[in-house]
Amino acid sequence: MHHKTILPNGLRVVTQKLESTKAVTVLILVKAGSRCETQKIRGISHFLEHMFFKGADKYPDTKSVSEAIDSVGGEFNAFTGKEYVGYYVKVASQHRGIAMDVLSDMLLHSKHDPVEIDKERGVIMEEYNMYQDTPMYQVGWDFEKLIFGDQPLGWDQIGLKDVIMGVTRDDFLAYQNELYRSDNIVIAVAGDVEHEEVVKEVEKLFPMEKKETTFEWLGLKSNEATDRVILQNKKTEQGHVVIGFPAYAEHSGGHFAVKLLAIILGGNMSSRMFLGVREAKGLSYYIQTSTDDYTDTGILSTRAGVDLNRVDMAVEAIVEQYKLLRDEGITEAELQKAKDYLKGKMVLKLEDSEEMAHLLAKHEVLYGEVLTEEEIAAKVDVVTVSEVECIARDLFQEDRLYLAGIGPWEEKERFAKLLKF
Repeated sequence: MHHKTILPNGLRVVTQKLESTKAVTVLILVKAGSRCETQKIRGISHFLEHMFFKGADKYPDTKSVSEAIDSVGGEFNAFTGKEYVGYYVKVASQHRGIAMDVLSDMLLHSKHDPVEIDKERGVIMEEYNMYQDTPMYQVGWDFEKLIFGDQPLGWDQIGLKDVIMGVTRDDFLAYQNELYRSDNIVIAVAGDVEHEEVVKEVEKLFPMEKKETTFEWLGLKSNEATDRVILQNKKTEQGHVVIGFPAYAEHSGGHFAVKLLAIILGGNMSSRMFLGVREAKGLSYYIQTSTDDYTDTGILSTRAGVDLNRVDMAVEAIVEQYKLLRDEGITEAELQKAKDYLKGKMVLKLEDSEEMAHLLAKHEVLYGEVLTEEEIAAKVDVVTVSEVECIARDLFQEDRLYLAGIGPWEEKERFAKLLKF
């Protein structure tokens, strides 16, 4: 069972004790991320995430931070999403104090030293280049750019080269002051923990001034562009495509039905896409259908690595699976198998204190409530065949079908002709 306390300064503390582990994860989640950016500071959320590890007060440099965690065999990392940014340390539970201490110092006292900022520009540019050279990553970002267009939700988290090379310490401080406020932060601790102990530690180590966040990200604008294909012409040995549709917001009524629909289509090795496109026809190496979930919209898409010589056949085969499911529906047995798969995977994931902390913090920071494993399972259980079929008919419309591709291709019209039901 989880516990939640809101401190007088507005910080929210959520915990969950896991009986089966002697580890603990301390996670700080901030409702920030690339969706909070403008073109002028595009990429600052991710750059700021890097700078938190570059030294503060008690741990004055990267070496000090690393040694503190390494000395107890712990792990630490951070991540930047579109709607939130996270910093976590995972340690044996007797070392929780070190995890809290490091994260506290990082959050409250990061120096953002201009010398370190200049050094980190090179690191982030290499990360930028890595993504450019990894089509499996890049094609997903291209797909979101295609669907959402030129607005923050359509931008990737890595940002623009000019911003990476030009952002200043003052820019970091302004962004941090606007978004890293007590009421915009959740501290989640999962594993071998007791809630009241954690609350006392947070009160002591995170004496943040009570400040309310007034910033709100822009609502989703409709994408006026008519293109439904985006291509990057690149010499690759394998073609990479993402094919799919805009879907629903994460807290919408149909969210879990869409999740189950994605599993039936391409969520595992017994799914329709895997058996119909890879196994029966040998047209792809990897193939997977999944969802991207945001507070006010979503995506359902299938990504695949395809044979360059038969890419047209692969695209047609993927589109065919969408059409077959829309027109012919699903069976009760398929739906039950998808439910059991989704719930089983969730059980396996949430044995890990890091995954549990993430689940607790994400729903709290975005929606102001914790969604538990049991509540998710209950929502999954009540989804019906007719609900999934209704959603498939609603989503799988020819004029809402989009394709992103990376490979030795130039003719968008060639692919547009394949997006036909």
